[in-house]
Amino acid sequence: MSTTRIRKEVDEALLAFVDLRRPALRAISEDLAPLLSALDALLGGGKRLRPAFCYWGWRAAGGEDGPGIVAAAASLELLQASALIHDDVMDSSDTRRGQPSAHRRFEALHRAQAWPGDAESFGGGAAILLGDLCLAWSGEMFETSGLDGASRLRGRAVYDLMRTEVMCGQYLDMLEGARRQANVATALRVVEYKSAKYTIERPLHLGAALAGARPDVAAALTGYGLPLGIAFQLRDDVLGVFGDPAETGKPAGDDLREGKRTVLVALTLERASAAQAAALERRLGDPALDRPGVDELRAIIEETGGLAACEAMIERYLREAEKALRAAPVTAGAREALAELAVAATTRST
Repeated sequence: MSTTRIRKEVDEALLAFVDLRRPALRAISEDLAPLLSALDALLGGGKRLRPAFCYWGWRAAGGEDGPGIVAAAASLELLQASALIHDDVMDSSDTRRGQPSAHRRFEALHRAQAWPGDAESFGGGAAILLGDLCLAWSGEMFETSGLDGASRLRGRAVYDLMRTEVMCGQYLDMLEGARRQANVATALRVVEYKSAKYTIERPLHLGAALAGARPDVAAALTGYGLPLGIAFQLRDDVLGVFGDPAETGKPAGDDLREGKRTVLVALTLERASAAQAAALERRLGDPALDRPGVDELRAIIEETGGLAACEAMIERYLREAEKALRAAPVTAGAREALAELAVAATTRST
């Protein structure tokens, strides 16, 4: 199955799942319609990488194509929706995928209706609840995927571990932001648990476990998936500073305004002069950072060699993943698809 077809079938499975649940929510109250609208807007975008890696983890272990694995893989998009909604609340992000973030949508609803009380508090609370609903629905979609009980039982342990790891990674990310003392090692720890495992390694493991993979297959998928996941997040860090808003769907330099202590920032601080480090620390995390301020910090990141060092790390981790994939005991079709996904994950512009 091609990546395009996987995405199409995942989209269809998601739409069918949510559509089946609309009547139940509307029966509770028509006031729940904005929740569904916000979810529809979020689910309408995205690269569907996690379902793709889950599907090819399944095929790598010898699983056959079918609607059950597509539905199980698609449930990861609801988990991702939950993570994104909560992440945007924690980061006070205004946009997601080129549209207002969920909490901003609910803030706007509060203001448009001229309700008493604090619109920002209402927006944050409503978004947290929508994120919780997505988390609950991710488990429900997985359990009703149509795969047999033995397969789901094998996968459930991986699914549970994946959810635990991403939440722990999110906490570590917040912790490093509060401490403001991140170095490359601690920043990479956040990358591993918040993104690398969650985006690539565990989806691969989930698909493989559902198919009843041998231990050597799972180990080989780690050899490929973990370094690729790190490279993926490092690329995301670069895009968060240097990406084109028209491509990324977020304002230029948004990661700088949010004060994210990324590997890119840590590499820059390692190489910065005292004056450059002071300027970066002074402006990093300023929500009012304007375009000239973004340009100033971009210049520091480039001039110190921080950007070049990050690009070199991306290349190194990608090569490690490709080497592991060449030696992996997986099906030929899976090997070819995973090689293509590796390039897509690390050379993207969004």
